[in-house]
Amino acid sequence: MKSIGARLALWYAAASTATLACLFIVGYYLLRGYLIHGLDLLNQSEFEQIKAHLGADYSSLSFAVIDQRIRETTEYASVLFYIDIHSRNTGTIFYSSNLRGRSIPDIKGAHRYDIDWDVGPLRVGEFIMAPYDVVIATPAAQVEGVMEGYAEVCAALLVLMLGMSIAIGLGLSRLALRPVRLIRATANRIGSENLSERIAVATVKDEISDLARLLNAMFDRLEASFKNVRRFAADASHELKTPLSLVRLHAEKLLAASTLSHENEEGVQTLLEELTRVNATIDELLFLSRAESRSITLELSPHDPAGVLANFNVDAQVLAEHHGVHFSYTHEGGGRALCEPRWVRRVLLNLISNAINASPAGGHIRLRSILSADQWRVEIEDEGCGVPSAEREHIFDRFVRLNSAAQPKLAGTGLGLAICRGIIDLHKGRIRAETGSDGRGLRVVFEIPAQTPAPRAPNPSPDALTPATSK
Repeated sequence: MKSIGARLALWYAAASTATLACLFIVGYYLLRGYLIHGLDLLNQSEFEQIKAHLGADYSSLSFAVIDQRIRETTEYASVLFYIDIHSRNTGTIFYSSNLRGRSIPDIKGAHRYDIDWDVGPLRVGEFIMAPYDVVIATPAAQVEGVMEGYAEVCAALLVLMLGMSIAIGLGLSRLALRPVRLIRATANRIGSENLSERIAVATVKDEISDLARLLNAMFDRLEASFKNVRRFAADASHELKTPLSLVRLHAEKLLAASTLSHENEEGVQTLLEELTRVNATIDELLFLSRAESRSITLELSPHDPAGVLANFNVDAQVLAEHHGVHFSYTHEGGGRALCEPRWVRRVLLNLISNAINASPAGGHIRLRSILSADQWRVEIEDEGCGVPSAEREHIFDRFVRLNSAAQPKLAGTGLGLAICRGIIDLHKGRIRAETGSDGRGLRVVFEIPAQTPAPRAPNPSPDALTPATSK
């Protein structure tokens, strides 16, 4: 069971039910003992009554007189008491009529005991009135009935207690763990884009508030570390551009002087190409640092996706033809998307470039655009070898490049998809990778919020505008 709240509720229910069960068990034996003690008092009272009727000279009375005196006294109580008087020398001298000539079973050494006879359960008391032993038994069936009723009531109460304690335990656990859920929700919201958010700390000083303070302190350190890393990336990128520009100027000056040999010119040309690549990487890193630190603010406004895709299609067709692949796109739905077209165009160019590099010669790249009531969804699918499912979540990280023998054209800085994710995040959207159609290739999908036009009121018909005339 993974839920701490459920475990706490079950522990509470088990503890409270077990405690109540122990109390019921103790109460069972106490109540039974109290009722049995009442039967003993009844037997004692009956013995005192018999003793009073026999008188002080009972030892000198004949058996017939004793039988007559006792029977006159006990006959009316034959339903309640079983009486047996006997002595060791003469045997039984008196039976109550309900015994029908049978003796009450005797347990040696016990003066008060329970027996289960053919007439039912009895509580027996043995009293000494030398030279006679007076044995008086009272039916205990009512006591057993009371105890059975008590057990049934206790069982019903235990079931009710278990259900109520589970419900109460769940309520208490939810109330007690509410600060933990708030901490979890806040911690889930905190990411690299909003490291300044903190967990609300209650004024009560307890273990949970201490945990919240500890997590806030950890987030403070993380925020400081992220700021240092971003500042370093931005500062390093900025500081590297000046010396790289100087190197490029000197290299171009050497080429313009035409004093180099053919081999040296080729070397300088290679140097310029690598400088261009390094400058592009620095620009991309600088953009990512600014995007993650929210230094870039986009002016999101409603735009028609059909126009954005129509302008992009011109460049996409040229790129596709140049690399020997086919490109096509479709657009469905009407309305407007909240975006900045130049940044969306950059995302589309990065994605189409990756799709071209991954597609085989003669392959087909498809772009599908769907504009619904709340979002603009764009899918770009290639016919390449695809990406393993375990690596799809990482292809949007920095400097991730998939090296495959089947796709030797894959090259670049590994920052294109990271830039795409940064731009889509700035648009308050999301981007992900999926398996292409028929289980092959790769489909990259991004979604950004849309704004559909408000429904227009129906135009009134000409007849409705003509005032009615009375005849």
